[in-house]
Order: sequence, then C-alpha cells, then structure tokens
Amino acid sequence: MTPVRFAFSAAFTLGLTGLAFHRTHLLSALLCLEGMMLSLFLALSLWTLQLNSTNFAASPMLLLAFSACEASAGLALLVATARTHGSDRLQNLNLLQC
Repeated sequence: MTPVRFAFSAAFTLGLTGLAFHRTHLLSALLCLEGMMLSLFLALSLWTLQLNSTNFAASPMLLLAFSACEASAGLALLVATARTHGSDRLQNLNLLQC
C-alpha cells in the first residue's frame, strides 16, 4: 500500500469512526461526514489522474457537487433543529414527537 493510499484510507476510517463513536452533537456528525467526503474526493481525483483517462474526469466534480448538496441539507437540518429544540444534541431529538 502506497503512503498516499494509506493516508486517504486512514482519513476515511477516522471520519467513519468519529461518526460512529462521537454522536453527541449534530454538528460533529456533519463534520465527520464532510471529512469522509473530502477524502473520497481527493482519492477519486488522484485515481483519475493516475489513469490518464478522460472518461472519469467528471466523476470528482460530480462527487463534489453531491457533497455540497449534502452539506447544505445538513446545515439546514442543523438550523431547523436548533430553532425547534434549542440545541443540536442528538439525544434531544425524538422522531415520535415531531
């Protein structure tokens, strides 16, 4: 395994473990998701550069567009829950009360 591939896989797994184990606030979960998407974007960009193929040239930009949509939806949910519940703690959220 090359050091670059190890760095991207380590960044992705650190984001995944942060998402799995530190779920107290919605903002920390969103930051872990963004870290995972950033590592996927960089890995996909380097993969398309190594292939020297124009067939996969649009895939990193497509992933980045979906990541931006995911981030905007997450921030909108964060603002909505902070307004209705008073905080962004995930323990205060209950789907049965909505």
